[in-house]
Amino acid sequence: MDDHAPERRLAEAHPRFEQSRGEEMVEPEAVAAMLRLKEAGWGSKRISAELGVSRTTVKRYLQAGGWQPFKKPKRDKLLDEHGAWLKERFRRHRGNADVVRQELLAEKGIAASLRTVERAVEPYRQELEAEARATVRFETAPGRQLQIDFGERLVEIGGARIKVYFFVAVLGYSRRLHVRAFLNERQESWFAGLESAFLSFGGVPEDVLMDNPRALVLEHDRETRSVSFNPKLVAFARHWGFKARACAPYRARTKGKTENGVGYVKKNAVAGRSFKSFEELEAHLAAWERDVANARVHGTTGEAPADRFAKEEAGRLKPLADRPAFGSCRTLERKVGNDCAVEVDGNSYSAPWRLIGERVEVTVAAGQVRLRHGAKEVAVHKLAEGCRQRVLDPAHLAGLAGAGGRVLPHPAGTASAPALAALARPLSDYEALAGGGF
Repeated sequence: MDDHAPERRLAEAHPRFEQSRGEEMVEPEAVAAMLRLKEAGWGSKRISAELGVSRTTVKRYLQAGGWQPFKKPKRDKLLDEHGAWLKERFRRHRGNADVVRQELLAEKGIAASLRTVERAVEPYRQELEAEARATVRFETAPGRQLQIDFGERLVEIGGARIKVYFFVAVLGYSRRLHVRAFLNERQESWFAGLESAFLSFGGVPEDVLMDNPRALVLEHDRETRSVSFNPKLVAFARHWGFKARACAPYRARTKGKTENGVGYVKKNAVAGRSFKSFEELEAHLAAWERDVANARVHGTTGEAPADRFAKEEAGRLKPLADRPAFGSCRTLERKVGNDCAVEVDGNSYSAPWRLIGERVEVTVAAGQVRLRHGAKEVAVHKLAEGCRQRVLDPAHLAGLAGAGGRVLPHPAGTASAPALAALARPLSDYEALAGGGF
């Protein structure tokens, strides 16, 4: 007869317990079984083998006299005293723990591993992620706000894949959208996109909300929310009569209407399409904007943006009042280079070759670039789109030795090329200025 049969049946009534990392997780029922087996005369070694729990764990619970929740031992941590500093630096560097680690060593002389720093800033990372997700949708009044942004995408144009930058503007109330394509995201592209939107909508909103593009925003302090806009943007806003606003840093979702608009343009307007020329792309965008984007029933408002705009928002925009384009009065001074051209905004425009080395006055107005030398207007060009474009009037090279020493004919007196010979001063003028002959 087995003298320990009751105890054995008691042990078999409880399943063996799995061991977790570092500590064994033992349920209260198992601890109660340990205590009963101990009262029945079992030793800690036998209880351990029978229940599948380490002997140390059995002893710990037997000494405690019952089940107790596991308490992780509190240890002093290397960075406990620097919580405020870590939080400020972690936010300043947009959640980059490695940069914080580098500054911790440089400024405080504390050498910590990246993993140590990551553990220390984990609560602040959760705060940043929560702030990024916690976006509350708000509706703006008619005519109050326009949201703008750029998005880029590779588009097949003329058989080549070209990076195109899409300017997207969305009115906050009606969701009416305007899109333009550019070959860069420079300041002049932002201004051209905005002016195009104002002309398309037939008016100007109270506010224009943007992210923090370097071309428009010099500095935006996250803590104080103070914004320093580019002086040219300030002048542009004053010219058109709107107030520029910038999203809080790392909170681009606060302008979610245009964020969605950029994605909509990429996925709907140009996805999977190719174009023979940039002009064809622009024509396609204009048709898509009119027939698709602003004609569809919007998922949030339940109305077509064009209809909602016409009924409730068009009359709330500030009238254009025949204001000229912001850059219409821009006057520059340039020196004609050896390539018979002057450079304006990254593009070159030809000038008569006899003016090489001379300074000319350049006026950018109404989509044209005009060059004057003294009292004479010597060239008129169409303003180039994009960058690194060369606009050439062949008449400006007339009479200049070309390839193989060939001299080009000189169409003197034509409308496109004024009498270029008149631009060259006779030697007698220089003699009189110098005070004598040679």
